[in-house]
Amino acid sequence: MANTNAPFGFRQIKSTGSAPTYEQVVMYIASNNGTAVFSGDAVVPVTGTATGYIKQATASTVAVSGIFVGCKYLSTSQKRTVWSNYWPGSDASSDVEAYVVNDPNAQFLVQAGGTNVGFSKVGQNIQLNVGTGNTSTGLSGMYVESPATTATLPFRVVSVPGAAGSNTTGVPTVPDPTLAYNWVIVQFNDSLARASGAQTGIS
Repeated sequence: MANTNAPFGFRQIKSTGSAPTYEQVVMYIASNNGTAVFSGDAVVPVTGTATGYIKQATASTVAVSGIFVGCKYLSTSQKRTVWSNYWPGSDASSDVEAYVVNDPNAQFLVQAGGTNVGFSKVGQNIQLNVGTGNTSTGLSGMYVESPATTATLPFRVVSVPGAAGSNTTGVPTVPDPTLAYNWVIVQFNDSLARASGAQTGIS
């Protein structure tokens, strides 16, 4: 039976930290950033005059800042502090306090796109695609696709749940690992938390 196309972003399953924070750090989204950021989205630095802020990542070779998992901001409409698992793109009177996982040893469960990412791709790097976030749940719609040896791709494939020889610790029942829209486990490859940028030989 075909796998379901239902991306959910980057869901952390392993870290050197412990639940529930997994060594999250605080970063900031500018209050005038009109692009929504969903829980499970990869985020990247904003360049130019807004240096220091983060925004939702897109498919590129920009080193990622980490994975966004929620935020806090002073709502202009509700006149109170709001804790949310996503930034809707408006309604903040000042900078948005964002919670980001940037542990260089963290691993994430993520769905592959319309082309299967099988066990033979373990060890290759892989690109992200934004997809469509869910404004009802606040969850990301990001997924991964196009594995390659390109050093500047943001993630590294470390395992394929369900495939022979792959680690499935902490992973629920998985879709067919040989078909499109399967799940993969990735970790950061090209991220700001790694001092030398894109890495080779991540273990």
